[in-house]
Amino acid sequence: MKKTVSLALGSGGARGYAHIGAINELVNNGYKIEAISGSSMGALIGGLYACGKLEEYKNWVLTLDFIDVIKLLDISFAPSGLIKGDKVFEHLEKMIGDILIEELPLKYTAVATDLINQKEIWLQEGKLIDAIRASIAIPSFFTPKEINERVLIDGGITNPLPIAPVMSEMSDIIVAINLNSNKPVKKIRISKEEKEKKEKAKSFFESLLENAREKVKEAKQKSKEELNYLTIISKSMDMMQNILTNYRIAGYKPDILIEIPKSSCDFYEFHRAEEMIKIGKEIAKEAIKDYEKLLSH
Repeated sequence: MKKTVSLALGSGGARGYAHIGAINELVNNGYKIEAISGSSMGALIGGLYACGKLEEYKNWVLTLDFIDVIKLLDISFAPSGLIKGDKVFEHLEKMIGDILIEELPLKYTAVATDLINQKEIWLQEGKLIDAIRASIAIPSFFTPKEINERVLIDGGITNPLPIAPVMSEMSDIIVAINLNSNKPVKKIRISKEEKEKKEKAKSFFESLLENAREKVKEAKQKSKEELNYLTIISKSMDMMQNILTNYRIAGYKPDILIEIPKSSCDFYEFHRAEEMIKIGKEIAKEAIKDYEKLLSH
């Protein structure tokens, strides 16, 4: 008989691709997911799994190189550093459709943050795409989503690993996937094509950053302002979410904790899908093995 699982999926930008590999590993090992809660990228991956579109999404992101990602995200290297992201959400909306959370075959919760009232919000009804859009609205990047007269932003701001929403479910075990672990990066074998894609992206971003530095110098701004906007935001969010995640894990201890190193990739490196999916799969495999070994003793 399959063990039933309540699954909590953490926030962490592009590291969220690791959720795909981890979910596949859980299912392949005979675990049945009955409830999912997610923040930000966790809400997206969890929602896609819940509506049966995760494999389609996986196949799509595996085709994206860094140029595709830049076009989809409408990345702006202006001082504001904003990302429009309209093209991404248009594609996701076509993929997900108008399905309601209430119509999903399992219990689903997207966690967002009420910007005005400064509190955590659990979205458990209404259009799935709207709940995902609200949960993934990273401040300074994506515009907030208004639902029921509440201005909602990224769920990772208040709860980067939402275990609490699935605590009351009657599943056999609770599994949590943390994308902000301090553990060292696991070496994963990736294809030659993926390595080339990674090196091209690195070179491309470095050239963009060099151009940005030159523009900063021309504007005679302070040297401290020459730091790359994306890097500053990435490191700041990682630090904040790491602190909050540790607090959440201490308060709600899962049966299986799958820890993805936050140094695996920066939150905006969405061209690294293949690598992160493999990392998620390998780390999940080890975590499941350790759990089952513990049970057998």
